[in-house]
Amino acid sequence: MGGGHKGLIKLRGQSLCSHVIDRFNSQVDSIILNVNTDKQLFLQYDLPLVSDSIDGFAGPLAGVLAGMDWASKNGYEYIVTAAADTPFFPLNLVKRLTYERKNNSSSIVLASTPDGNNSQSIHPTFGLWEVSLREDLRNSLNEGIRKMVKWTARHQSSSCVFTEGKFDRFFNINTPEDIFLAEDIIDKGWV
Repeated sequence: MGGGHKGLIKLRGQSLCSHVIDRFNSQVDSIILNVNTDKQLFLQYDLPLVSDSIDGFAGPLAGVLAGMDWASKNGYEYIVTAAADTPFFPLNLVKRLTYERKNNSSSIVLASTPDGNNSQSIHPTFGLWEVSLREDLRNSLNEGIRKMVKWTARHQSSSCVFTEGKFDRFFNINTPEDIFLAEDIIDKGWV
């Protein structure tokens, strides 16, 4: 989408990142942003900015580790993650992921949606993660593991299926056409 940070793309006059923060505000005690470049662009949100804890761009798992490291230093046992380009995730995300964790004694719970083929589409950037797994995650990243689902399969993980709504709540913005689709979703009053 022209380079730059997708989280700063505007949707109805507000950045995608602002939409995500607004949806999280009522669900969590603290919000941090994982930002690795151009941090000054994110100072406007007045939130802690954390960089990846390991060198080199290691993808979303490195962001999870950065969140775990911050959470460990600040007394949290779990973190919940979300992608900055997904402005309509459920307002009960944290509640549902927490319920699933308690019911299944899971260390990790990932959001999922039905895919129409009697299966599920996993949304691994939306998850609840036990902070005590951070050293294992650090070691796995240093060994070259990059795929979120590959790492989560090593642990007591489960998924939480979200079926509510008239569209996939985990729809993410990847193209200019997706912005038009997101505006249409807003115009129809679906969020």
